[in-house]
Amino acid sequence: MYKDFKEFEQAGWEQLADSYYEVTHASTSKAAEALLGMVGCEGEYSSKMKVLDIACGPGYSAGLAAARGAEAIGLDFASSMVKKAAELYPTASFKKGDAENLPFQDHSFDAAVCAFGLLHFADPDRAIAEAFRILKPGGRYAFTVWCSPEEVETFQIFRGAIAAHGSLEAPIPPGPDMFRLGRDGEASKALAAAGFVNFEARRLNLIRQSSPEALLANLSKATVRTRALFEAQPEEAKPKIEADIIKRGQALMKKRGGSVLNLDMPAVLAAGRKPG
Repeated sequence: MYKDFKEFEQAGWEQLADSYYEVTHASTSKAAEALLGMVGCEGEYSSKMKVLDIACGPGYSAGLAAARGAEAIGLDFASSMVKKAAELYPTASFKKGDAENLPFQDHSFDAAVCAFGLLHFADPDRAIAEAFRILKPGGRYAFTVWCSPEEVETFQIFRGAIAAHGSLEAPIPPGPDMFRLGRDGEASKALAAAGFVNFEARRLNLIRQSSPEALLANLSKATVRTRALFEAQPEEAKPKIEADIIKRGQALMKKRGGSVLNLDMPAVLAAGRKPG
């Protein structure tokens, strides 16, 4: 499913390890604590756990799990991300691998987490099923995904500027709906379909601090689809889009006061348990 899209995402993430960390670590790294809390990797019990960080990116969740005493392994399909994560968190282990075909035996882990990775998979439901497979009976899985682009202000600003001066339809390989699992009830449905029980989903409110100028620079660095969408715009539209992004950021900062642009980045935090 979506073979071209999968290759497109993987090639793009190979180029984004350093810039993604630079742009997102202050905000998305905060999801790691919430994710590990949902799977029980906290307190004294952490040292008894084997935890898998799927689509680990720079390794935030694996690094925190290792710091808490767990045996932590991070996996990502981009070798540049694996290298970056290993540099940042030497007490965890990292390897290259496919979230939709995990290179681990059944019943290998006490817990698994995935921070914003499902947004970028060609088959997110298969990835959830793979997480179910590698968990021990009674093991827990948790993931985060962004809420709708109308709620996440970085997407809201960027997509609004593109829609005003260009087109949100870009000639990039078609893929699954990036925001499906962030809609009401969809995360729980996906967990149930994979076999999880005692599932729950709640809102996780994150804040990204920036400036209007940094926001413009960051949005071309943070995700593969975002960058590709901008690059696909007509050349004459790009300066207008860039100016509009800064204008929208300035207006929001002025509305809220202060010298820093605080962007609301709400996410869905979902978790379930494997029966047994």
